[in-house]
Amino acid sequence: MKNKIFLLFLIFLTSCTESVDLIVHNAKIYSADELNTTYSSFAVKEGKFVYVGGDEILSNYSSANIINVQELPVYPGFIDSHAHFYDLGFYLNQVDLKNTQSLEEVIDRVTEFDAENNPDFIIGRGWDQNDWNNKTFPTNTLLNEKFPDKPVVLRRIDGHAYLVNDSALKLAGINNSTKVDGGEIVKKGNRLTGVLIDNSMRLVDKIIPEPSKEESIQALLSAQDLAFQHGLTTISDAGLTKKQIELIDELQKDGALKIRIYAMIENDPSTLEHFLETGPYKTDRLNVRSVKVYVDGALGSRGALLIDDYSDRKGFKGIIRTPIDSVNNLAFRLAGTKFQMNTHAIGDKANRIVLNAYRDALFDFRDPRWRIEHAQVIAKEDFELFNSKIIPSVQPTHATSDMYWLNDRIGKIRAKYAYAYKELFDKSKVIAFGTDFPVEDISPIMTFYSAVARKDINGYPDEGFQIENSISRGDALIAMTRYGAFANFEENEKGSIEVGKFADFVILDNDLITSAENRIPLTNIVATFINGELVFNRRFN
Repeated sequence: MKNKIFLLFLIFLTSCTESVDLIVHNAKIYSADELNTTYSSFAVKEGKFVYVGGDEILSNYSSANIINVQELPVYPGFIDSHAHFYDLGFYLNQVDLKNTQSLEEVIDRVTEFDAENNPDFIIGRGWDQNDWNNKTFPTNTLLNEKFPDKPVVLRRIDGHAYLVNDSALKLAGINNSTKVDGGEIVKKGNRLTGVLIDNSMRLVDKIIPEPSKEESIQALLSAQDLAFQHGLTTISDAGLTKKQIELIDELQKDGALKIRIYAMIENDPSTLEHFLETGPYKTDRLNVRSVKVYVDGALGSRGALLIDDYSDRKGFKGIIRTPIDSVNNLAFRLAGTKFQMNTHAIGDKANRIVLNAYRDALFDFRDPRWRIEHAQVIAKEDFELFNSKIIPSVQPTHATSDMYWLNDRIGKIRAKYAYAYKELFDKSKVIAFGTDFPVEDISPIMTFYSAVARKDINGYPDEGFQIENSISRGDALIAMTRYGAFANFEENEKGSIEVGKFADFVILDNDLITSAENRIPLTNIVATFINGELVFNRRFN
C-alpha cells in the first residue's frame, strides 16, 4: 500500500511540472536585461527561454536534459557587431602573416607555404609594417626574386592594402600610367612598389580565382567552428554580395550553418538594387537589412581620411573611397527605406562627412539606428554630432593594437580624441562592440578586456591606454549582447536571457564582471548554445 501511495505521489509531482527541452541551474546568470538582473536557472523549450528564475525550477519543470553548471557564470550569446565571417574561413587556408617582424620573415612564410601547397595563385594576409624595424611600406623586389612567374597577393593586416608581385600586377593590367579614384598605387621614384591601397586593390581582386561553391561552404563551416569556440552566436558580417548571402541562407536552411548572421550588403550597384527592390530579408538566423559603405581606408595604411595632414606624411590627408556627393545621395535614398546605413569611417574628416550626411538625411526619422563602423578618430567639436539616432559600432582591440604607433601617425593632440568609446557611448547612449576579425583576434573576451582595461594581451600599458575612455564591465557586457542585438533591430528576440527570446547563451570558466582584471584574458568558453542546442562544449555531455 505504501508503495502505491508513493507511486501516486510521484505521478502527482510529475503532472505538476512542465516538460521542457533543457534546464540549466545552479548558475550565476547575467541576463543583460534592462535591469541587469542575475538569476540562478532557466528553462528552454522549442529553442526559446520559457522560464528564468531561481532554485524552484526543479520543482516546476522537468527535462531529460538538465545541466548543473556548478555556479559557473552564464551570459547571453556574444554578438560580434562588426566582422568578416565569410572571409575568415578562407583566411584560415591562406598564408598567415600575422606577427611577422620583417619583410624577410613574410617572404619566408610565403616560400614555406608554397613548398607545402604549391598553389597556382598565392594569397596571404596579416603583415603590418608597423611591427617591423623598418616601418616604411615594403617593395616587392624580394617577392619578385622568389616568385618571378607565380602571382602573389599579400593583404595587409587591416585589409586596406596589398603587397603584390610583378606577376600579379601584370595580370591585373596595372602599370605606371594606371590611376584609380579612391585608391593609391604606391611608387618609389618611377617604379611600382607592388603596394596598392584601398580602391586600387579592386584591380587585383578581379584576377583572384573565384572559389568554388564547395570551397565557400567549407570556409563558412570552418569559420562557424571557430566562432562557436569563442562563444559567438550572432555575427554582423560587414559587406556581403548577393551570392554570398544566398549561400549563407541555403546552408542555414539545410541546418549546416547554425550561427546567426546580420548581413550588411556591399555597396555594389547590382547587389544594392536587388535588395532595395525586394526589401529586407529575415529568417530566425539571417537578417538582411543594412548597407555597408566605405568612406575612407585605415590609419595603419594611411588611407584614413583626415582633416589635416598625417603627422608622418606631410602633404597627405588620406583617401576618400566614396565621393561626398555619393555618400549624401545614398543616405537620402536609404532614409526612405527600411535599410540601415552602416558606414566605415576612421579618420576625423571621414567621420565628419558621415555625421553631416546622417544629420541631414535623418532629420525626420525617430529611430533609424544608423551606424558608424569604427568611428576611430573624431574631431573634438564633432562629438556633439553624435546622438541617439547614430550607433558607434566599434572594435576595442583596435585601440590596443594601434596605440603603439598612433602618436607617430596623427600626433598626440588628435590621438587624444581617438578610440574615445566612453565619450561616444555618453553621446549616443548605445554602443556596439565587435572585433573586425580577421583583422583582429576573434575573441570577444579580448574585446571585453580591451574595452574595460584598455590594455593589450600582455597587460600593457599598466595604467591603460587613455583610460578615461574605458567602458564599465556591465556596459561592456551589454555592448556585446543587448546593444549588439539593438543595433541589428533584434532586441526583441535575442541579446539577453529573458522569457520569449532565443536560447542563445554561453558558459564561461571565469566571471567577467567580478574577476581580477588580469584574469580576464585567461577566461575560457566552456560551452556555447544556440536555440538551446549545444554547439560547442569543453565540459558538459
